[in-house]
Amino acid sequence: MSDPQLPEVSDVDDVDVSAGDTPADRDPQAGGLSEREFSCHCCYDILVNPTTLNCGHSFCRHCLALWWESAGKNECPECRERWEGFPKVNILLRDAVEKLFQADVRRRRQDIQNNPRIAHSLLAFQRHGDEQASRGAAPGGPRRGAGSFFTGVLTALTAVAVMLLVYHWSSGEAHHEVLVSKPVSKWTTDDVTLWMEYLGAWAHQYREIFIEEKVNGRLLTLLSDEELSRPPYSIENPSHRRAVMEELHKVRELGVKPPQNLWEYKAVNGGKSLFLLYALKDSPRLTILYLYLFDYEDTFLPFIQTCCPARSPHPRLDDAPSRTPQVEPTWRQWVEFLVKFSLLPYQLLAEFAWDWLSVHYWTSRFVIVNAMLLSVLEGCSFWRVWSRGEIRTLPKRMFGHLWKMLTHSLAFMLFWPLVPHFVCNCLFYWALYFNPIINIDMVVQQLMHTHTHHA
Repeated sequence: MSDPQLPEVSDVDDVDVSAGDTPADRDPQAGGLSEREFSCHCCYDILVNPTTLNCGHSFCRHCLALWWESAGKNECPECRERWEGFPKVNILLRDAVEKLFQADVRRRRQDIQNNPRIAHSLLAFQRHGDEQASRGAAPGGPRRGAGSFFTGVLTALTAVAVMLLVYHWSSGEAHHEVLVSKPVSKWTTDDVTLWMEYLGAWAHQYREIFIEEKVNGRLLTLLSDEELSRPPYSIENPSHRRAVMEELHKVRELGVKPPQNLWEYKAVNGGKSLFLLYALKDSPRLTILYLYLFDYEDTFLPFIQTCCPARSPHPRLDDAPSRTPQVEPTWRQWVEFLVKFSLLPYQLLAEFAWDWLSVHYWTSRFVIVNAMLLSVLEGCSFWRVWSRGEIRTLPKRMFGHLWKMLTHSLAFMLFWPLVPHFVCNCLFYWALYFNPIINIDMVVQQLMHTHTHHA
Protein backbone atom coordinates (compact mmCIF):
# COMPACT_ATOMS: atom_id res chain seq x y z
CA MET A 1 0.00 0.00 0.00
CA SER A 2 1.19 3.50 -0.72
CA ASP A 3 0.11 4.86 2.66
CA PRO A 4 1.87 3.34 5.68
CA GLN A 5 -1.14 4.22 7.90
CA LEU A 6 -3.50 1.87 6.07
CA PRO A 7 -4.42 -1.37 7.87
CA GLU A 8 -2.41 -4.50 7.22
CA VAL A 9 -3.45 -6.69 4.33
CA SER A 10 -4.58 -9.41 6.71
CA ASP A 11 -7.01 -6.93 8.33
CA VAL A 12 -8.57 -5.98 5.02
CA ASP A 13 -9.06 -9.40 3.45
CA ASP A 14 -9.56 -12.66 5.32
CA VAL A 15 -9.37 -14.80 2.18
CA ASP A 16 -6.42 -17.20 2.51
CA VAL A 17 -3.87 -17.19 -0.29
CA SER A 18 -1.83 -20.38 -0.24
CA ALA A 19 1.92 -20.31 -0.72
CA GLY A 20 3.07 -20.48 -4.31
CA ASP A 21 -0.32 -19.31 -5.58
CA THR A 22 0.22 -15.56 -5.81
CA PRO A 23 -0.27 -13.59 -9.01
CA ALA A 24 3.49 -13.50 -9.53
CA ASP A 25 3.74 -17.33 -9.42
CA ARG A 26 0.93 -18.00 -11.85
CA ASP A 27 1.00 -17.64 -15.61
CA PRO A 28 2.03 -13.99 -16.20
CA GLN A 29 0.25 -13.88 -19.57
CA ALA A 30 -3.44 -14.28 -20.18
CA GLY A 31 -4.57 -13.02 -23.52
CA GLY A 32 -1.54 -10.76 -23.71
CA LEU A 33 -2.31 -9.07 -20.38
CA SER A 34 -0.49 -9.51 -17.08
CA GLU A 35 -2.51 -10.70 -14.10
CA ARG A 36 -0.98 -7.92 -12.00
CA GLU A 37 -2.92 -5.40 -14.06
CA PHE A 38 -6.15 -6.97 -12.74
CA SER A 39 -5.14 -7.32 -9.10
CA CYS A 40 -6.74 -5.56 -6.14
CA HIS A 41 -4.50 -3.12 -4.28
CA CYS A 42 -5.96 -4.23 -0.95
CA CYS A 43 -5.52 -8.02 -1.12
CA TYR A 44 -3.09 -8.13 -4.08
CA ASP A 45 -5.09 -10.97 -5.62
CA ILE A 46 -7.26 -11.14 -8.71
CA LEU A 47 -10.21 -8.71 -8.68
CA VAL A 48 -13.60 -10.14 -7.71
CA ASN A 49 -16.63 -7.94 -8.40
CA PRO A 50 -14.30 -4.99 -9.11
CA THR A 51 -15.69 -1.70 -7.82
CA THR A 52 -14.28 1.49 -9.33
CA LEU A 53 -14.27 4.70 -7.27
CA ASN A 54 -14.44 8.31 -8.46
CA CYS A 55 -10.65 8.55 -8.33
CA GLY A 56 -10.29 5.68 -10.82
CA HIS A 57 -8.90 3.03 -8.46
CA SER A 58 -10.60 -0.38 -8.48
CA PHE A 59 -10.84 -2.86 -5.62
CA CYS A 60 -12.61 -6.11 -4.85
CA ARG A 61 -16.05 -5.23 -3.56
CA HIS A 62 -15.60 -7.23 -0.37
CA CYS A 63 -12.19 -5.58 0.20
CA LEU A 64 -13.82 -2.17 -0.14
CA ALA A 65 -16.60 -3.24 2.25
CA LEU A 66 -14.07 -4.42 4.84
CA TRP A 67 -12.11 -1.18 4.48
CA TRP A 68 -15.27 0.94 4.84
CA GLU A 69 -16.35 -1.04 7.91
CA SER A 70 -12.96 -0.79 9.64
CA ALA A 71 -12.09 2.80 8.70
CA GLY A 72 -15.62 4.21 8.87
CA LYS A 73 -14.86 6.63 6.03
CA ASN A 74 -15.93 7.03 2.40
CA GLU A 75 -12.31 7.25 1.23
CA CYS A 76 -10.27 5.39 -1.34
CA PRO A 77 -7.89 2.94 0.39
CA GLU A 78 -5.20 3.90 -2.13
CA CYS A 79 -5.22 7.70 -2.43
CA ARG A 80 -7.66 8.65 0.37
CA GLU A 81 -9.89 10.66 -1.98
CA ARG A 82 -13.53 10.69 -0.84
CA TRP A 83 -16.00 8.97 -3.13
CA GLU A 84 -19.38 10.47 -3.95
CA GLY A 85 -22.64 8.56 -3.90
CA PHE A 86 -22.38 4.78 -3.50
CA PRO A 87 -19.75 2.79 -5.48
CA LYS A 88 -21.08 0.22 -7.93
CA VAL A 89 -19.54 -2.82 -9.55
CA ASN A 90 -17.65 -2.05 -12.78
CA ILE A 91 -19.53 -4.46 -15.03
CA LEU A 92 -17.15 -4.14 -18.00
CA LEU A 93 -14.07 -4.81 -15.86
CA ARG A 94 -15.78 -7.67 -14.04
CA ASP A 95 -16.73 -9.44 -17.28
CA ALA A 96 -13.19 -9.00 -18.62
CA VAL A 97 -11.56 -10.43 -15.49
CA GLU A 98 -13.96 -13.39 -15.37
CA LYS A 99 -13.22 -14.23 -19.01
CA LEU A 100 -9.45 -14.00 -18.63
CA PHE A 101 -9.07 -15.69 -15.22
CA GLN A 102 -12.06 -17.98 -14.76
CA ALA A 103 -10.35 -20.49 -12.48
CA ASP A 104 -8.90 -17.82 -10.16
CA VAL A 105 -12.18 -15.92 -9.92
CA ARG A 106 -14.10 -19.14 -9.20
CA ARG A 107 -11.64 -20.07 -6.44
CA ARG A 108 -11.83 -16.65 -4.83
CA ARG A 109 -15.65 -16.55 -4.97
CA GLN A 110 -15.77 -19.89 -3.17
CA ASP A 111 -13.43 -18.62 -0.44
CA ILE A 112 -15.47 -15.44 -0.03
CA GLN A 113 -18.74 -17.34 0.31
CA ASN A 114 -17.25 -19.50 3.07
CA ASN A 115 -16.06 -16.50 5.11
CA PRO A 116 -18.82 -15.18 7.47
CA ARG A 117 -16.95 -11.96 8.27
CA ILE A 118 -16.87 -10.97 4.62
CA ALA A 119 -20.56 -11.80 4.20
CA HIS A 120 -21.43 -9.59 7.19
CA SER A 121 -19.33 -6.68 5.85
CA LEU A 122 -20.86 -6.93 2.37
CA LEU A 123 -24.36 -6.90 3.87
CA ALA A 124 -23.61 -3.85 6.02
CA PHE A 125 -22.02 -2.08 3.03
CA GLN A 126 -25.07 -2.75 0.87
CA ARG A 127 -27.43 -1.51 3.59
CA HIS A 128 -25.39 1.67 3.78
CA GLY A 129 -25.91 2.10 0.05
CA ASP A 130 -29.65 1.44 0.33
CA GLU A 131 -29.96 4.10 3.02
CA GLN A 132 -28.13 6.60 0.84
CA ALA A 133 -30.45 5.77 -2.05
CA SER A 134 -33.55 6.21 0.14
CA ARG A 135 -32.26 9.65 1.22
CA GLY A 136 -31.47 10.62 -2.34
CA ALA A 137 -27.69 10.56 -1.75
CA ALA A 138 -27.05 8.00 -4.46
CA PRO A 139 -27.32 9.40 -8.00
CA GLY A 140 -29.98 8.05 -10.24
CA GLY A 141 -32.38 6.94 -7.48
CA PRO A 142 -35.82 6.93 -9.14
CA ARG A 143 -37.76 6.30 -5.96
CA ARG A 144 -36.46 9.41 -4.28
CA GLY A 145 -37.29 11.60 -7.25
CA ALA A 146 -41.00 10.96 -6.86
CA GLY A 147 -40.74 11.41 -3.11
CA SER A 148 -38.91 14.70 -3.50
CA PHE A 149 -41.56 16.03 -5.85
CA PHE A 150 -44.32 14.92 -3.48
CA THR A 151 -42.55 16.51 -0.51
CA GLY A 152 -41.83 19.69 -2.45
CA VAL A 153 -45.46 20.19 -3.41
CA LEU A 154 -46.61 19.56 0.16
CA THR A 155 -43.95 21.91 1.47
CA ALA A 156 -45.09 24.74 -0.79
CA LEU A 157 -48.79 24.26 -0.02
CA THR A 158 -48.24 23.89 3.71
CA ALA A 159 -45.91 26.89 3.86
CA VAL A 160 -48.69 29.05 2.41
CA ALA A 161 -51.21 27.55 4.85
CA VAL A 162 -48.89 28.12 7.80
CA MET A 163 -48.35 31.76 6.83
CA LEU A 164 -52.11 32.26 6.70
CA LEU A 165 -52.51 30.57 10.08
CA VAL A 166 -49.77 32.74 11.57
CA TYR A 167 -51.44 35.89 10.26
CA HIS A 168 -54.88 34.77 11.44
CA TRP A 169 -53.86 33.80 14.95
CA SER A 170 -51.40 36.64 15.36
CA SER A 171 -54.16 39.10 14.58
CA GLY A 172 -56.37 37.39 17.17
CA GLU A 173 -53.76 36.93 19.90
CA ALA A 174 -55.01 40.00 21.73
CA HIS A 175 -58.27 38.13 22.27
CA HIS A 176 -56.40 35.23 23.90
CA GLU A 177 -54.29 37.55 26.03
CA VAL A 178 -57.17 39.62 27.46
CA LEU A 179 -57.85 37.71 30.66
CA VAL A 180 -54.64 35.66 31.04
CA SER A 181 -52.52 38.81 31.19
CA LYS A 182 -54.96 41.41 32.57
CA PRO A 183 -55.13 41.65 36.41
CA VAL A 184 -58.50 40.63 37.80
CA SER A 185 -58.73 43.92 39.70
CA LYS A 186 -58.96 45.72 36.33
CA TRP A 187 -61.57 43.44 34.77
CA THR A 188 -64.65 45.14 33.40
CA THR A 189 -68.14 43.69 33.26
CA ASP A 190 -67.42 42.48 29.73
CA ASP A 191 -64.28 40.73 30.97
CA VAL A 192 -66.25 38.97 33.71
CA THR A 193 -68.83 37.90 31.12
CA LEU A 194 -66.02 36.54 28.93
CA TRP A 195 -64.64 34.67 31.94
CA MET A 196 -68.08 33.09 32.49
CA GLU A 197 -68.08 31.83 28.90
CA TYR A 198 -64.81 30.00 29.53
CA LEU A 199 -66.42 28.02 32.35
CA GLY A 200 -68.50 26.03 29.90
CA ALA A 201 -71.89 25.87 28.20
CA TRP A 202 -73.66 25.40 31.53
CA ALA A 203 -72.50 28.87 32.69
CA HIS A 204 -74.20 30.72 29.82
CA GLN A 205 -77.52 30.73 31.68
CA TYR A 206 -75.99 32.98 34.36
CA ARG A 207 -74.38 35.55 32.04
CA GLU A 208 -77.33 37.91 31.94
CA ILE A 209 -77.48 38.04 35.73
CA PHE A 210 -73.84 39.09 36.03
CA ILE A 211 -74.36 41.71 33.30
CA GLU A 212 -77.46 43.14 35.01
CA GLU A 213 -75.61 43.34 38.33
CA LYS A 214 -72.60 44.97 36.58
CA VAL A 215 -70.16 42.62 38.25
CA ASN A 216 -66.58 43.74 37.58
CA GLY A 217 -63.31 42.13 38.64
CA ARG A 218 -63.21 43.61 42.14
CA LEU A 219 -66.79 42.59 42.94
CA LEU A 220 -66.21 39.13 41.48
CA THR A 221 -63.37 38.39 43.91
CA LEU A 222 -65.66 39.28 46.87
CA LEU A 223 -68.39 36.79 46.00
CA SER A 224 -68.85 33.75 48.24
CA ASP A 225 -70.69 30.47 47.84
CA GLU A 226 -73.51 31.72 50.07
CA GLU A 227 -73.98 34.92 48.04
CA LEU A 228 -74.10 32.95 44.79
CA SER A 229 -76.91 30.79 46.15
CA ARG A 230 -79.09 33.81 47.08
CA PRO A 231 -80.76 36.40 44.84
CA PRO A 232 -79.93 38.14 42.63
CA TYR A 233 -77.55 35.39 41.41
CA SER A 234 -79.68 32.44 42.51
CA ILE A 235 -77.30 29.68 41.37
CA GLU A 236 -79.24 26.81 42.97
CA ASN A 237 -77.25 23.95 41.45
CA PRO A 238 -74.50 23.11 44.00
CA SER A 239 -72.23 21.62 41.30
CA HIS A 240 -72.39 24.88 39.33
CA ARG A 241 -71.60 26.95 42.43
CA ARG A 242 -68.69 24.67 43.27
CA ALA A 243 -67.29 24.99 39.73
CA VAL A 244 -67.58 28.81 39.85
CA MET A 245 -65.89 28.96 43.25
CA GLU A 246 -63.04 26.66 42.15
CA GLU A 247 -62.27 28.83 39.12
CA LEU A 248 -62.68 31.98 41.20
CA HIS A 249 -60.21 30.59 43.74
CA LYS A 250 -57.62 30.13 40.96
CA VAL A 251 -58.18 33.68 39.74
CA ARG A 252 -57.70 35.08 43.25
CA GLU A 253 -54.45 33.15 43.72
CA LEU A 254 -52.92 34.02 40.34
CA GLY A 255 -54.38 37.53 39.98
CA VAL A 256 -55.29 36.66 36.38
CA LYS A 257 -57.28 33.98 34.61
CA PRO A 258 -55.26 30.73 34.35
CA PRO A 259 -54.67 29.51 30.74
CA GLN A 260 -57.32 27.00 29.72
CA ASN A 261 -56.38 26.20 26.13
CA LEU A 262 -53.32 25.96 23.90
CA TRP A 263 -53.53 29.51 22.56
CA GLU A 264 -53.86 31.07 26.01
CA TYR A 265 -50.95 29.00 27.28
CA LYS A 266 -48.89 30.10 24.27
CA ALA A 267 -49.83 33.75 24.85
CA VAL A 268 -48.50 33.57 28.42
CA ASN A 269 -45.60 31.16 27.89
CA GLY A 270 -44.38 31.80 24.36
CA GLY A 271 -40.82 30.53 24.79
CA LYS A 272 -41.81 27.57 26.94
CA SER A 273 -44.53 26.42 24.53
CA LEU A 274 -42.15 26.58 21.56
CA PHE A 275 -39.46 24.69 23.50
CA LEU A 276 -41.89 21.97 24.58
CA LEU A 277 -43.31 21.59 21.08
CA TYR A 278 -39.91 20.86 19.51
CA ALA A 279 -38.41 19.02 22.50
CA LEU A 280 -41.35 16.62 22.88
CA LYS A 281 -41.12 15.81 19.18
CA ASP A 282 -37.37 15.16 19.13
CA SER A 283 -36.88 13.64 22.57
CA PRO A 284 -40.12 12.92 24.48
CA ARG A 285 -38.51 10.89 27.28
CA LEU A 286 -35.88 13.48 28.16
CA THR A 287 -38.43 16.30 27.97
CA ILE A 288 -40.92 14.54 30.24
CA LEU A 289 -38.07 13.81 32.66
CA TYR A 290 -37.16 17.50 32.57
CA LEU A 291 -40.77 18.44 33.41
CA TYR A 292 -40.74 16.00 36.33
CA LEU A 293 -37.52 17.44 37.75
CA PHE A 294 -38.02 21.17 37.14
CA ASP A 295 -41.72 21.85 36.43
CA TYR A 296 -43.57 19.29 38.52
CA GLU A 297 -46.50 21.26 39.95
CA ASP A 298 -47.40 23.43 36.96
CA THR A 299 -46.87 21.06 34.03
CA PHE A 300 -45.94 17.49 34.92
CA LEU A 301 -48.71 16.87 37.45
CA PRO A 302 -51.54 18.00 35.12
CA PHE A 303 -49.86 16.00 32.32
CA ILE A 304 -49.79 12.68 34.18
CA GLN A 305 -53.28 13.21 35.60
CA THR A 306 -54.59 13.75 32.06
CA CYS A 307 -52.72 10.88 30.36
CA CYS A 308 -53.15 8.37 33.20
CA PRO A 309 -56.26 9.56 35.02
CA ALA A 310 -57.42 8.07 38.28
CA ARG A 311 -60.74 6.28 38.02
CA SER A 312 -63.21 8.82 39.37
CA PRO A 313 -66.93 8.15 39.88
CA HIS A 314 -67.80 11.85 39.50
CA PRO A 315 -69.15 12.80 36.03
CA ARG A 316 -68.10 15.93 34.22
CA LEU A 317 -70.30 18.99 34.08
CA ASP A 318 -70.05 19.26 30.29
CA ASP A 319 -67.98 18.18 27.33
CA ALA A 320 -65.01 20.36 28.33
CA PRO A 321 -61.60 18.78 29.01
CA SER A 322 -61.44 16.89 32.25
CA ARG A 323 -60.18 18.92 35.17
CA THR A 324 -56.77 17.68 36.27
CA PRO A 325 -56.71 17.49 40.07
CA GLN A 326 -53.57 18.81 41.70
CA VAL A 327 -53.08 15.70 43.81
CA GLU A 328 -50.29 13.16 43.87
CA PRO A 329 -50.79 10.25 41.43
CA THR A 330 -51.57 6.83 42.85
CA TRP A 331 -49.18 3.92 42.41
CA ARG A 332 -51.44 2.52 39.67
CA GLN A 333 -51.11 5.78 37.77
CA TRP A 334 -47.33 5.71 38.19
CA VAL A 335 -47.10 2.13 36.89
CA GLU A 336 -49.25 2.96 33.85
CA PHE A 337 -47.26 6.11 33.21
CA LEU A 338 -43.83 4.44 33.49
CA VAL A 339 -44.81 1.65 31.08
CA LYS A 340 -46.00 4.16 28.47
CA PHE A 341 -43.04 6.44 29.16
CA SER A 342 -40.57 3.62 28.50
CA LEU A 343 -42.23 1.94 25.50
CA LEU A 344 -44.59 4.42 23.84
CA PRO A 345 -43.84 7.98 24.98
CA TYR A 346 -45.63 9.48 21.99
CA GLN A 347 -48.82 7.72 23.09
CA LEU A 348 -48.79 9.94 26.19
CA LEU A 349 -48.84 13.00 23.91
CA ALA A 350 -51.67 11.51 21.84
CA GLU A 351 -53.74 10.82 24.96
CA PHE A 352 -53.12 14.33 26.23
CA ALA A 353 -54.30 15.77 22.90
CA TRP A 354 -57.30 13.42 22.87
CA ASP A 355 -58.54 14.97 26.10
CA TRP A 356 -58.68 18.35 24.33
CA LEU A 357 -60.63 17.32 21.23
CA SER A 358 -63.67 19.36 22.28
CA VAL A 359 -61.55 22.54 22.56
CA HIS A 360 -58.98 22.10 19.77
CA TYR A 361 -60.82 19.99 17.23
CA TRP A 362 -58.35 20.02 14.30
CA THR A 363 -55.19 20.84 16.23
CA SER A 364 -55.67 17.86 18.54
CA ARG A 365 -56.07 15.61 15.53
CA PHE A 366 -52.85 16.94 14.03
CA VAL A 367 -51.04 16.16 17.28
CA ILE A 368 -52.52 12.65 17.49
CA VAL A 369 -51.61 11.80 13.89
CA ASN A 370 -48.11 13.19 14.38
CA ALA A 371 -47.66 11.13 17.57
CA MET A 372 -48.65 7.96 15.69
CA LEU A 373 -46.20 8.72 12.88
CA LEU A 374 -43.37 9.48 15.30
CA SER A 375 -44.04 6.16 17.07
CA VAL A 376 -43.71 4.33 13.75
CA LEU A 377 -40.46 6.14 12.92
CA GLU A 378 -39.05 5.35 16.36
CA GLY A 379 -39.99 1.69 15.91
CA CYS A 380 -38.25 1.62 12.51
CA SER A 381 -35.11 3.11 14.05
CA PHE A 382 -35.01 0.45 16.78
CA TRP A 383 -35.63 -2.26 14.20
CA ARG A 384 -32.68 -1.09 12.09
CA VAL A 385 -30.40 -1.12 15.13
CA TRP A 386 -31.60 -4.58 16.13
CA SER A 387 -31.43 -6.12 12.64
CA ARG A 388 -27.87 -4.89 12.12
CA GLY A 389 -26.69 -6.26 15.43
CA GLU A 390 -25.76 -2.78 16.67
CA ILE A 391 -27.37 -3.04 20.11
CA ARG A 392 -23.96 -2.52 21.70
CA THR A 393 -23.85 0.96 20.15
CA LEU A 394 -27.04 2.07 21.97
CA PRO A 395 -25.21 3.64 24.97
CA LYS A 396 -23.04 5.68 22.61
CA ARG A 397 -26.08 6.76 20.60
CA MET A 398 -27.99 7.70 23.77
CA PHE A 399 -25.07 9.78 25.05
CA GLY A 400 -24.78 11.55 21.70
CA HIS A 401 -28.51 12.27 21.72
CA LEU A 402 -28.33 13.60 25.27
CA TRP A 403 -25.44 15.88 24.36
CA LYS A 404 -27.30 17.12 21.29
CA MET A 405 -30.42 17.95 23.31
CA LEU A 406 -28.39 19.78 25.98
CA THR A 407 -26.55 21.93 23.44
CA HIS A 408 -29.76 22.73 21.56
CA SER A 409 -31.52 23.67 24.80
CA LEU A 410 -28.70 26.00 25.82
CA ALA A 411 -28.69 27.60 22.37
CA PHE A 412 -32.45 28.08 22.58
CA MET A 413 -32.22 29.80 25.98
CA LEU A 414 -29.46 32.11 24.69
CA PHE A 415 -31.09 33.15 21.42
CA TRP A 416 -34.79 33.04 22.38
CA PRO A 417 -34.94 36.67 23.67
CA LEU A 418 -33.45 37.88 20.38
CA VAL A 419 -35.93 36.13 18.07
CA PRO A 420 -38.80 38.33 16.75
CA HIS A 421 -42.29 37.39 17.85
CA PHE A 422 -43.49 36.79 14.29
CA VAL A 423 -40.61 34.37 13.64
CA CYS A 424 -41.51 32.46 16.81
CA ASN A 425 -45.11 32.18 15.63
CA CYS A 426 -43.92 30.86 12.26
CA LEU A 427 -41.74 28.23 13.97
CA PHE A 428 -44.58 27.26 16.31
CA TYR A 429 -47.24 26.75 13.64
CA TRP A 430 -44.73 25.16 11.28
CA ALA A 431 -43.87 22.48 13.84
CA LEU A 432 -47.50 22.01 14.85
CA TYR A 433 -49.09 21.64 11.41
CA PHE A 434 -46.29 20.89 8.95
CA ASN A 435 -44.34 18.19 10.81
CA PRO A 436 -47.10 15.58 10.41
CA ILE A 437 -46.88 16.01 6.64
CA ILE A 438 -43.09 15.60 6.71
CA ASN A 439 -43.42 12.51 8.88
CA ILE A 440 -45.96 10.95 6.51
CA ASP A 441 -43.36 11.18 3.74
CA MET A 442 -40.66 9.75 6.04
CA VAL A 443 -42.86 6.81 7.08
CA VAL A 444 -43.66 6.02 3.44
CA GLN A 445 -39.94 6.03 2.62
CA GLN A 446 -39.14 3.79 5.58
CA LEU A 447 -41.82 1.28 4.59
CA MET A 448 -40.71 1.33 0.94
CA HIS A 449 -37.09 0.83 2.01
CA THR A 450 -38.04 -2.10 4.28
CA HIS A 451 -40.15 -3.69 1.53
CA THR A 452 -37.35 -3.31 -1.03
CA HIS A 453 -34.77 -4.73 1.39
CA HIS A 454 -36.83 -7.83 2.14
CA ALA A 455 -37.65 -8.28 -1.55
